[in-house]
Amino acid sequence: MRRIVLPGEQISEKPIRVENAFTQGGKSYSKILGLYENQDREVVPLEGVWEPHIGDTVVGIVSESRNKVYGVDLSYFKRSILVTSKFDRYEFMYGDIIEAAIKDIEGNKTIILSEPKLLKGGMLLKIKPVKVPRVIGKQNTMVKQIIEATQSDIVVGVNGIIWISGGNDTLAIEAILRIENEAHVPGLTERIKLMLETKEVN
Repeated sequence: MRRIVLPGEQISEKPIRVENAFTQGGKSYSKILGLYENQDREVVPLEGVWEPHIGDTVVGIVSESRNKVYGVDLSYFKRSILVTSKFDRYEFMYGDIIEAAIKDIEGNKTIILSEPKLLKGGMLLKIKPVKVPRVIGKQNTMVKQIIEATQSDIVVGVNGIIWISGGNDTLAIEAILRIENEAHVPGLTERIKLMLETKEVN
């Protein structure tokens, strides 16, 4: 059963280890405004700021280039840089869209990126980062069904920037925005599946 919980609201009579929750007096409470899924024992944020973690996949725009050091705009963090060596074959230009992994976070101020990949063409869509898990879905089920239905190439950055290229990109955008708006609605995966099937036929 899924329900909306407020910060400080009890989610269990027992102490359970759940992200975005805390234990007090032998009971568990939500730290945030979110969706609590009793079966999966998880609290999914509905509001909040993006907190980067090492290993996260992000999508950004090259905003600065100097001697193989690139500034990358991730939209929701103060400073992000990609440092390459003289042995790296790739070079990026101002305005390039890239997919990269977070290698390190220095003093909560600077994100260090690695494993960059140039995303050619396409378009960018920005959503609230807290809604990204719903766009991806459990085991990538949600984003996979959008890709299959629209035949679009899609890269979802956990920072809330999504790259979409080719296929029925208009339908892909419509589906993603609907997920963002209805992240709290039960049965969302099936609702999106039905929407995609209906729009495909039309």
